Amino acid sequence: MIGPRTVWRRVRETGGPGFRVTDIGVVLVVQAAVSVPWVLPRDPRLEPASLPAYLLTSLTVLPLLWRRRAPVRVLFAVMAAQSLYGLAVDGPGQTLPYTGLVALYSVAAHAPAPARRVCGALTLAIVFPSVALNTGEARELVFSLMVFTAAYGFGRFTDVRQAYTRAVEDRARQLEVTRRIEAEHAAARERARIAREMHDILSHAVSLMIVQAEAGPVAVRTAPDRAEAAFDAISETGRDAMVQLRRMLGVLREWGPGAPRSPLPSLAELPALVERVRSSGLAVTHTVTGPERPLPRDTDSAVYRIVQEALTNTVKHAAATGAAVLLAYGEDGLTVSVTDDGRGTGTGTGTSTGTGTGHGLIGIRERAAAHGGSARTGPGPDGRGFRVDITLPLVPVTSSSEVGS
Repeated sequence: MIGPRTVWRRVRETGGPGFRVTDIGVVLVVQAAVSVPWVLPRDPRLEPASLPAYLLTSLTVLPLLWRRRAPVRVLFAVMAAQSLYGLAVDGPGQTLPYTGLVALYSVAAHAPAPARRVCGALTLAIVFPSVALNTGEARELVFSLMVFTAAYGFGRFTDVRQAYTRAVEDRARQLEVTRRIEAEHAAARERARIAREMHDILSHAVSLMIVQAEAGPVAVRTAPDRAEAAFDAISETGRDAMVQLRRMLGVLREWGPGAPRSPLPSLAELPALVERVRSSGLAVTHTVTGPERPLPRDTDSAVYRIVQEALTNTVKHAAATGAAVLLAYGEDGLTVSVTDDGRGTGTGTGTSTGTGTGHGLIGIRERAAAHGGSARTGPGPDGRGFRVDITLPLVPVTSSSEVGS
């Protein structure tokens, strides 16, 4: 939204109504100043002030209406009118050369650099013959040089101040645009993060529930005990998904500085995740090598989600009987590997085990890249099954509040 100051500045710069009102006001003030000798009583020894002299004086003021649009031409017009006044009539003098001062000020404030320098030097040069034709006194010469130099200096000061104001306003507009773009990018990143979280929660839960539900009818006929366990697993998986969704929605409602991050899962919950997947009939092993160490909360959650998504893909697409989850802690990095013995590449649906272009693997790669790591997918050992390898750098945790729980 454009503020009133910006509108006013643009109106003045483009010659709009505000521009004309300002210059009309200047002209009226100067006209009032030059009218003083005709209003106040004159010395009886002097010639009476005549109407032609007054009209010619007003003629020197009139060009000031265009002092912003054509400052150089206005200065020469004022000089010509003043010269005509001095040669044609014997009118009352002025205390100050008001019109000349305003015209020179306008040149210094609004004319291009070459033109204003030439005009400034020319005006100061004209002061010498003008004073010589008037009184010829050094006092008048010094005074005239001072007032014209001051008018030129004030004009330059005005130009610099306006340029600085424009630069500040432009900078403020650029910062506002930059801030808006950054906010849009942050919102896009947050939407992508939330989409990944929702995908991981729902995809994992629904996949396990579908597998258990499909196995339920067969188990009812052949092994009622297993059927009961399958339905219990469905119920537990659904409740867990609902809990995670409620926690995430709670964070969205309370989003802001200092909002809790408790909905983020952690590696401490990984054994429970493996157990839920194992209950679906997939034989999953969970191995940790190397000295375990605390991870930053976001990294901790990302590792959990990566393993969750890899196991979900295995359950949904691989037709595997077993899978292995390996977390290998090194000196500078953490390697996460999820391997299955299923159909492997080339026979999947394209979501995870085929071309590797589905949302699941895309989410895994995005999570790894977001934490400075890399993701590789492809055939498992000896070309059998499918393998997901993630390498993440280990960043030292400096505060206990950053450690995943």
